[in-house]
Amino acid sequence: MQNDSAIKRAGDVDVRVRHSKEAVMTTTYALLAEEGLAGVTVDAVARRSGVAKTTIYRHWPSREALLLDVCAQMGPHFDIPDAGSLPDDLRALAHRVVEQLLSGPYAAILLSLMDAAERNPHLAALLAAAQTKLVEAVHAILVRARRRGELRRLPDPSNTAALILGPLLYRRLFSHERLSEAFFELVIDSVVR
Repeated sequence: MQNDSAIKRAGDVDVRVRHSKEAVMTTTYALLAEEGLAGVTVDAVARRSGVAKTTIYRHWPSREALLLDVCAQMGPHFDIPDAGSLPDDLRALAHRVVEQLLSGPYAAILLSLMDAAERNPHLAALLAAAQTKLVEAVHAILVRARRRGELRRLPDPSNTAALILGPLLYRRLFSHERLSEAFFELVIDSVVR
């Protein structure tokens, strides 16, 4: 039977482990946003986070394992909007995509991930999982619209997601034009038609 001091010490260790893991994950995310995948090394993470390299390697056996863990944790996380109509639902989803994927540091990280995924099947699987989440959200919206009588037939959710995400990615990552409400309306109108 463990005594109270042994349990307290074990709890302290758990708190320290959790704290060091959080520091490493936060630092890795920041480095990804600033430098891209190429700029993330275990040395750089250790230096900036203040967590020893040996501790990092205790939790992640390689740089790739650390990167995969951070990328898997960062999202995206789509909840499925129910705004009452197909155009409103798609518009709300498009706004959530912009909030999660195309704003802040995630956009810079996404570019780096897309490039690295061409050569790394594990990162490609993470991007595929993110794409699956988006397609599942679109599918749920389309099924609901069909039940409400807004659609005669159910369009392919993957194509619909591509029609929404493609222009948003183009504007945010290629042309760097502002993602205005008028542009959202144009995208949604073209998809709904």
